[in-house]
Amino acid sequence: MSRAGVYIHIPFCRARCSYCDFATGQYEGALAEEYVRAVAREVENFRGAEDGAAVDTVYFGGGTPSLLSPAQVEHLLAAVGRRFRVEPGAEVTMEMNPGTVTPDALRAFRAAGVNRASFGAQTFDDRELRRLGRTHTADDTRRTLRDLRAAGFDNVSFDLIAGLPHQTLEAWSRNLDEALALGPEHLSLYLLEVHEGTPLAEQIRQGRYRPPDGDLAAEMYELLAERTRAAGYEQYEISNFCRRGRESRHNLKYWTGAPFYGFGCAAHSFDGRRARWSNERDARRYVELMNERGGAVVERAELDDAGASAEALFLGLRLLGRGVDLEEHRALYDRDVRAEFAEDLRRFGDAGLVELEGDVLRLTPRGALLSNEVFAAFV
Repeated sequence: MSRAGVYIHIPFCRARCSYCDFATGQYEGALAEEYVRAVAREVENFRGAEDGAAVDTVYFGGGTPSLLSPAQVEHLLAAVGRRFRVEPGAEVTMEMNPGTVTPDALRAFRAAGVNRASFGAQTFDDRELRRLGRTHTADDTRRTLRDLRAAGFDNVSFDLIAGLPHQTLEAWSRNLDEALALGPEHLSLYLLEVHEGTPLAEQIRQGRYRPPDGDLAAEMYELLAERTRAAGYEQYEISNFCRRGRESRHNLKYWTGAPFYGFGCAAHSFDGRRARWSNERDARRYVELMNERGGAVVERAELDDAGASAEALFLGLRLLGRGVDLEEHRALYDRDVRAEFAEDLRRFGDAGLVELEGDVLRLTPRGALLSNEVFAAFV
């Protein structure tokens, strides 16, 4: 079985962004301290893998994990090290927001074992940042990258969002120019999604902003694929681009069906076979459950054969270069995709959305843009 990954959810933020529907809330020092202790207990109490199971990635996601103190991060990593065998050279990622970390904190995080930083630049236009409810500026992003380099981080990822309210193709082009000029090892580039119940959804409903323009978003996506390729980045997944060898090793586990174990509120886990489970979403209730019964799992599910096959297909197709080997898929799931989905594959092939090279099914560049249409056929 592939090496497992550990995910630790840190739900605290300085402020909630207008588009966010993640399990996050305002940072409170006392709650954060209780929460960290609860997560450490959950890690040490974990019985979903054998003692000493090997892991080669640890990912602090959120929220804004960089709001934790270096001592709290050390405490959590020590708990992981007691429960799992963390392999030498493991990738240890921390999500950060620009402007939330000092040079001293970055050096301390690096000394604690964090060796990869992923931070939400989102845009280099300060007006767009204000519309999103972000608390940082473009200068904060530039300064944070300089501080990361000075602290010894040589593996840095940016997040950017295309299709923001009032954003033009020219403004998106300038964003790409600036991001590529800064030279991060990895880029995650997303098209804006409007989630019901978020402030942004309400602002659109009130007419303050126009709904996202699908045609403009498509142009932006095509431009980012072209620009990143010209700058020497590989598009290894629909939304992710990297310098050679700098893929997100942790996120690859999600797309390849490797096991991952999530800790903290709203964290999800997968045993690498069929079992999935998830934790209580609310941070305070999560702490209460850990104190009351030493666990916070609120949902469990077992994938059936069809569900496991469908999941392997649409997650595997996200990996553009790799795709899905249909003969391997048949051996694993006893499912002949070419026969069962012959009409869909013919239709997608005629539309230029997929290509079949030998036994390997892949999305084309156009298929990456319209991937949800392809995935819907398999689920």
